[in-house]
Amino acid sequence: MKKISPFLWFDTQAEEAMNFYVSLFKNSKVLGVSRGPDGKAFSVTFELDGQEFMGLNAGPRFKFNESISFFVNCENQAEVDELWNKLTADGGEESMCGWLKDKYGLSWQIIPKALGELMGDPDPVKAQRVTQAMLQMRKIDVAGLQRAYDGQ
Repeated sequence: MKKISPFLWFDTQAEEAMNFYVSLFKNSKVLGVSRGPDGKAFSVTFELDGQEFMGLNAGPRFKFNESISFFVNCENQAEVDELWNKLTADGGEESMCGWLKDKYGLSWQIIPKALGELMGDPDPVKAQRVTQAMLQMRKIDVAGLQRAYDGQ
């Protein structure tokens, strides 16, 4: 077990969510499921691309909110599109600037590495155009960012 792991409170869907997340990310796996006397999952541990997570079925008292999100650094637009579509499916919600909530209410930032590269340009005019373009987007569009960067 890693020294620090995100711990996620679910109502009753910890095992379902774990299996969903593991299916989305390469190098991911289920590490364990602890079951109660009724056979239902009580807690789960899993790994997403090397990051360990824990989940607990603890009832409806607490819900996820945007104050915590998981940032996913995507290589390209294809990876952004795939994760965005899968995470917003079946009740997920799009938000602004690359943020979304999945069907369990967990917030994610699905961000292409190009965003940081273009926003980090030493030319403040180009960087500002990219920032302004990003602020108008829901899912980040790399081609749109590039057009803004190029002044088109």
